[in-house]
Amino acid sequence: MFPLLSIAQARDEVRRAITALEPDDLEITAALGRVLAEDVTAAHDVPPFPNSAMDGFAVRSGAAGRRLPITGEARAGRPAGRPLPDGEAFRISTGAVLPEGADAVIEVERVQERDGALVTEIDVDAARNVRTAGEDLAAGTVVLTAGTRLGPAELGVAVSAGRGTLLCGGIPRLAVVATGDELVDPGEPLQPGQIHNSNAVTLGALAQQTGARVFTVSGAADTLDETVEALGIALEEADVLVVSGGVSVGPHDHVKPALEALGVQQRFWGVALRPGKPTWFGTREGRLVFGLPGNPVSSMVTFLLFVRPALNAMQGAAFEAPRRTAVLAERIARFPQRDEAVRVSLATAPDGTLQARPTGPQGSHISSSMLGADALAILEAGDGGVEAGTTVSVEPI
Repeated sequence: MFPLLSIAQARDEVRRAITALEPDDLEITAALGRVLAEDVTAAHDVPPFPNSAMDGFAVRSGAAGRRLPITGEARAGRPAGRPLPDGEAFRISTGAVLPEGADAVIEVERVQERDGALVTEIDVDAARNVRTAGEDLAAGTVVLTAGTRLGPAELGVAVSAGRGTLLCGGIPRLAVVATGDELVDPGEPLQPGQIHNSNAVTLGALAQQTGARVFTVSGAADTLDETVEALGIALEEADVLVVSGGVSVGPHDHVKPALEALGVQQRFWGVALRPGKPTWFGTREGRLVFGLPGNPVSSMVTFLLFVRPALNAMQGAAFEAPRRTAVLAERIARFPQRDEAVRVSLATAPDGTLQARPTGPQGSHISSSMLGADALAILEAGDGGVEAGTTVSVEPI
């Protein structure tokens, strides 16, 4: 067996094997969830002209008590068409161009209106209720950078900046194959010794959440021939193959010999991690293959630590999100031989510190420990325990 790698060493090995996918030029309405493959620069100022921040009257700044005849109107999309004369006011709506000659907008509630004129009830300072040109985005500035995953706010900013299409990183095609004679489909009745195939659904959902296109989720029985057949079919179409179970050293663990028979080169097998020690990684002609442990929590943890970063990088995003720090809310025993990924919930304490609390029993078979988990607290191997109040590194889920 290969020597166990640290989490960082295993990640570096995955990182070195990644090639970014070819980008796609997309209509902006089709870009939600995709990763930008270019910087977006504002084509013009946003807003492109000085405009009113509310409904009111465009005026020149001055003292309270002035009587100003209302002699024009500026509406959103319909400018006044002439300058504002001194000593007069134009009715103006929110977003309308501020007329030339005006330098402020007084609210409807701050005037008395009668006989075609208004009387100001307050002093009006210059720039009152005026949005200046370029106040939001300045022409020529970079407003979104390559590597940004596009949410609704990012799409809105891109449209405001003048864009109708965006160059986005490609979508990885991912296949999930869960192995084991004991697995049955979701919702099917269980016979003695059987369990439902939760890993295939969970891993497929994690992949979709990371932006991948999951084109097949299948199972393979515990024979070498059936494992070779299932993995071979998946490898024909997938950029990334994720195999759950069958990567350890038992007599019915056929994943490693099946991958070897299919020409997949092993890059590592074994990580100094709890849960997740028997994690396997290999490549074939640019395709990435991950062999994850079959226990449900081990499967999820290793996906989050190794597969998710790979999917991000293939799309052009950062390989991994920066880790944060949090203070343990209770003592946790260390594991002597391997670093441990403890499922924790995060909450802000009254003093403002971020606190991490284990979600319950941490066995690799206890899938409910992932419920309510916001992060993985990475505890270094060692004797004794990590006491409450200790600052630890956490990786957001």
